[in-house]
Amino acid sequence: MGTLVTPARWPDRTLDVPALLAAGWRPTPFRDVVLKVHQRCNLACDYCYVYTMADQSWRDRPLVMEPATWRAAAGRMAEHAAAHDLRRMRLILHGGEPLLAGAARLRDLIADVRAAFTGPCRLDVQVQTNGVLLDDELLGLFAGQGVRVGVSLDGTAADNDRRRRRPDGGGSHAAVDRALRRIAGTDTFAGLLCAVDPATDPVATYEALLAYAPPAIDFLLPHANWSAPPQRPAGGTPHGDWLVAAFDRWFGAPRQETAVRLFEDVLALLLGGSGRSEQVGLSPVAVVVVETDGTIEQVDTLKSSYPGACATGLTVAADSFDAALTHPGVAARQIGAAALGDTCRACALHPVCGGGHYAHRYRAGDGYRNPSVYCADMARLITHARARLTAGLGRYARR
Repeated sequence: MGTLVTPARWPDRTLDVPALLAAGWRPTPFRDVVLKVHQRCNLACDYCYVYTMADQSWRDRPLVMEPATWRAAAGRMAEHAAAHDLRRMRLILHGGEPLLAGAARLRDLIADVRAAFTGPCRLDVQVQTNGVLLDDELLGLFAGQGVRVGVSLDGTAADNDRRRRRPDGGGSHAAVDRALRRIAGTDTFAGLLCAVDPATDPVATYEALLAYAPPAIDFLLPHANWSAPPQRPAGGTPHGDWLVAAFDRWFGAPRQETAVRLFEDVLALLLGGSGRSEQVGLSPVAVVVVETDGTIEQVDTLKSSYPGACATGLTVAADSFDAALTHPGVAARQIGAAALGDTCRACALHPVCGGGHYAHRYRAGDGYRNPSVYCADMARLITHARARLTAGLGRYARR
């Protein structure tokens, strides 16, 4: 059974990509390729955009990616790198839970993809996991293959286990803690990903993550949109308040304890630089996803919007990644401020917030040309960070 796709008005029906190309716009080639190596997960997190939100296409896809599929994806990656003279690409193993694929399958997959890169392009490999299955065998594999490992964890044991539970209702923190104690302090550790929850203490959350000495932390707003809004009091900014408290703890430390990508990006953008996060800024998004059945899709967070929101109609067996670059949904995330609606473009903060996370702008019957459903929260963080940065620069100038 296929996924019913109802195109969003913006960008699918109204963004004129041929006109963009005629006017001189050129797409940014993909540098990150996400392989969905396993379609299921061994946790049942209550906020998961894959399993609990609008798009349920995972139910109809193969359980695990087959060798022919990942080899076709590898060939498309190498082809894309050569076509665009890329010096570096990144492969991200994802799911579901990618470790469910098993060490032997992952070893073969990594070897096959690396073997496809015979030119000058360097291939970096990363895996994003919930950490529950991260044992010595897998850590040895990843360390030996130069694969970096990102782990999802939502703070303290009590806070994590309230949201990130096993299917039987049991908590996941103890297993993740064991994995993180194995990986902490090694070059294999890429960092921690944490979902923002206003019901938790932001400082306690940050310090619980910091205890594992992560090289980086990503704080992510839970996926929501105007048709499926986050639960919060009317007129409040609980997610922004949470981020402000975490920012102050991070920014006010006597030395930098870890990188926090969202906070660093906000500061860089306030200073006129660029960001790396999909949550802020106007930099082109250069990520493409390959599902277990070989379909080429847009960034998978769009699954929170509506069924089929990620679809391109392409497959690695039949199509190049270049064919996806001119899809309206991909182009919309690469044209900067031109993708924003009038409300966002009129706002002085838009060069920093970039309209917020693209998936958070969706409204049924309209599409993605709206402010983020977290607009007020992001404004709260950005204006606070600007005040702290201005005060800090002022003190430095007076020395």
